[in-house]
Amino acid sequence: MKKLICAEDVEVAQKQGQKVFYIDCDTIVTPLAKDAAKIYEIEFSTKSQDCDLKNPCEMKSSELVKDFEGGIDSDLIYKVFKTMMDKGLLDKILDLFSDKPYVAESDCGGLKVVRGNSVKFDTFDTGSPNDKVFYQELINKDDSSISAGFLTIDDSSFNRNLTCDEIDYVIEGTLTIVINEKTFTAYPGDVIYVPSGSRVVWGSPDKVKLFYITYLSNKA
Repeated sequence: MKKLICAEDVEVAQKQGQKVFYIDCDTIVTPLAKDAAKIYEIEFSTKSQDCDLKNPCEMKSSELVKDFEGGIDSDLIYKVFKTMMDKGLLDKILDLFSDKPYVAESDCGGLKVVRGNSVKFDTFDTGSPNDKVFYQELINKDDSSISAGFLTIDDSSFNRNLTCDEIDYVIEGTLTIVINEKTFTAYPGDVIYVPSGSRVVWGSPDKVKLFYITYLSNKA
């Protein structure tokens, strides 16, 4: 069975003052171990220049089967999970498989940071099953007096009667807005303000992605 080097092994080497970690051609170095080596400025060295470090994620399934024919070392599994927990990586991986609509970090003072690339979109009910409109609210009344989130419109159009003021920022694609029988077109980088009480037809000839903010007006 091949020897596996994990991040904990690199940390031990660093504490012992090693700057070079000698391995052979049958050694597998985990991605976490490689990252730890960069942080501690430790170099992996092999006796043969033709020997490449193997990443377990890049190995073929047949190689993995061969490596684990002798059984899985439970102590090794424990070390891997412990290292991931110590570095705060396990929670991030579990978040990818959760039912949360997005990953966010918050502070007791009210600060909230939403990871945009983690957002999962829900269907926006326009009243027509043929419309391809999706959204996700990121800031709501529990967080602030305003609401904010993402909205996408894919080759569709729909009517909306606004009950609050709204500001939209076009991230990508083309947005069309019909109000008072006049059509306006917005492109990436454009900002739109729509006052409360407006009757608007939102649409896109391609696929548009917006960031929206809605809030109650202080107008008398």
